[in-house]
Amino acid sequence: MTNTPTTRWPELPTAAWRDSSATLQLFTQIAGKIRLAKSPWLNHSWHVTLYVTARGLTTSPIPDDDRSFQIDFDFIDHLLRISASDGTERQFALARQSVASFYAEIMKALKELGVDAVIDEMPNEIPDPIRFSQDTQHAAYDADAVRRFHQILVNCDRVFKQFRTSFLGKASPVHFFWGSFDLAVTRFSGRIAPRHPGGVPHLPDDVAHEAYSHEVSSAGFWPGGGAIDYPAFYSYAYPEPAGYRSTPVRPDAAFFSDALGEFILPYDAVRTAADPDKALLDFLQSSYEAAAINAKWDRAALECAPGQAGVVRGI
Repeated sequence: MTNTPTTRWPELPTAAWRDSSATLQLFTQIAGKIRLAKSPWLNHSWHVTLYVTARGLTTSPIPDDDRSFQIDFDFIDHLLRISASDGTERQFALARQSVASFYAEIMKALKELGVDAVIDEMPNEIPDPIRFSQDTQHAAYDADAVRRFHQILVNCDRVFKQFRTSFLGKASPVHFFWGSFDLAVTRFSGRIAPRHPGGVPHLPDDVAHEAYSHEVSSAGFWPGGGAIDYPAFYSYAYPEPAGYRSTPVRPDAAFFSDALGEFILPYDAVRTAADPDKALLDFLQSSYEAAAINAKWDRAALECAPGQAGVVRGI
């Protein structure tokens, strides 16, 4: 890989950092589960997600009695930092840590800050999970690859947020799900959906039922693995309306994956496009339209012109 970390859309072949990606996913699961344990439930599990920052990922403030604390992944200096609202702070290096070591370090830091947190140690949504405190198998950390991943997340976050401005209906924040290790944004039609069948590996069915309680069109970025073993953008509808998967989407490199039940756009098709932002926005818009048109969403009530910086939305 010849790109520098400052390349706007850098290369990141999945195979080149597979072990580091697996380790980092488990690190984020531990932080996310701490947020889960301390936060009141918010619809569609929005209370457990992480958010992209200029330096990495954050939990945002987590309530802890009459104060708050937050956990930040710094992918520039490669540190895990815990900051409390009373001014206390702890940090430690992300590199040279097994998952078991990371788990011990973060729990020690929380205890030193006076934060009482007990989490379910079993990872979610991954095959063959190992308890965090016993996982010495995952210990890779490629700092260069992690910085590239962060740069991709920064750009995806920016474009996803622009896409979000053209929707008046209920829409999720742009947020990072540590279970599936993807950055996502979701639009809602406003209608209740049929009960989700569940069956997501190592995820309680009642969580899936609540997450998909309402009709959605959801899109995101995933670094790859399994059926799509390369970084890619995805878009899916739940429930999937008739005619959805046969609807053409843009750009030409996009396709419907029968294995995943989603539209897929390889990341490299965006990275190498003459205008990467436009290519990604075309995919987001056309795949959303595939859901909205085929499911007969009330588009006139739900959509608006894209937002512009410093310009009040006309009504």
